[in-house]
Amino acid sequence: MGQSIGIIGAGAWGTAMAMSLARGGHSVQMWALEKDVVESVNNRHENTRYLPGFALPGTITASGDLKAVAADKNFLILASPSIYLERTMQGLLDVPNISDGTTCIGVLTKGFIPSTSGPRLILETLERVLPPVYAHNLVYIAGPSHAEEVAMGKVTGLIAASENPMNSIRFREVLKSKGLLVYSSLDVIGVQICAAAKNVVAIAFGCLAAIAEKSDVFGDNTESLLLAAGLNEIMTIGRAMGATHPETFTSISGVGDLDVTCRSKFGRNQRFGQDIIKNNILDKFENLDDLIARIMEIGYLPEGVVACKFVYELARRENLKLPICSGLYRILNKELHPAQFIEQLLDGVQI
Repeated sequence: MGQSIGIIGAGAWGTAMAMSLARGGHSVQMWALEKDVVESVNNRHENTRYLPGFALPGTITASGDLKAVAADKNFLILASPSIYLERTMQGLLDVPNISDGTTCIGVLTKGFIPSTSGPRLILETLERVLPPVYAHNLVYIAGPSHAEEVAMGKVTGLIAASENPMNSIRFREVLKSKGLLVYSSLDVIGVQICAAAKNVVAIAFGCLAAIAEKSDVFGDNTESLLLAAGLNEIMTIGRAMGATHPETFTSISGVGDLDVTCRSKFGRNQRFGQDIIKNNILDKFENLDDLIARIMEIGYLPEGVVACKFVYELARRENLKLPICSGLYRILNKELHPAQFIEQLLDGVQI
């Protein structure tokens, strides 16, 4: 029997997830801030802004009414960008099925949320906003899953992580469809760290890939060296933040998601890294804070830019040695040239 599902955020990933859920026989309503997205989904059955070229089934609708999308849903999936997530969620607190905790909530958003005490993980932030009934009951969903391939129905694996095993199973069952495999995990911290920090590594990977195209020194072997070193840094962050299962980092949420984010043609973060080298995209920004404030001017959203600032803050707070993440911070903050960064980095990476 199909479930009633709301998705908060109609970007590429939210829309692809809606398509997968519809293939599983569920009815899905998406919330979109942009009026043209609502019109496109409802009248053209296509998200022409964020996922053009994919026909949406009639069981997917869209609305600009945030509370209406959340109301009376069995499951609610949060897919807003990290920089807007907390404010968006605050607009749902008086929806009855949210205030009483009857709706099971899952989260697709990757990254960190700023606070007066430093960067916080996504679920920690949401638990501070939501009614107490949601404490330890939220489900974090991640894995190597570019929106375009999920929309195509290509075989994809995801992790549904929750401190509540039953909620993890509930999302595992509702998400399963032809082409989408879902596995459970209790390591909510480790899965969140993998999902956020891999975007930082992917920007550095994109820089290296662009430099390697015209280099006699760097090649495929070098890229694999950087990827392995990046995974080591993700594990370092995870251990410092309290990840509970070492195997998280060798699973699809760890090495799997890192690999596809770095190597896929669909990856926005590696694309941004290439744009730094090939198109001097950083020239029009003064520093990292200016880049974050004007990030929509890029034309696409490389979430690793925002995550990089927070990872750098975490590294300083926890006294972590993260040469890739810290070096990328210096690039985005206009302190270091990318070519210098790559040369210095490969002299001192830890594997």
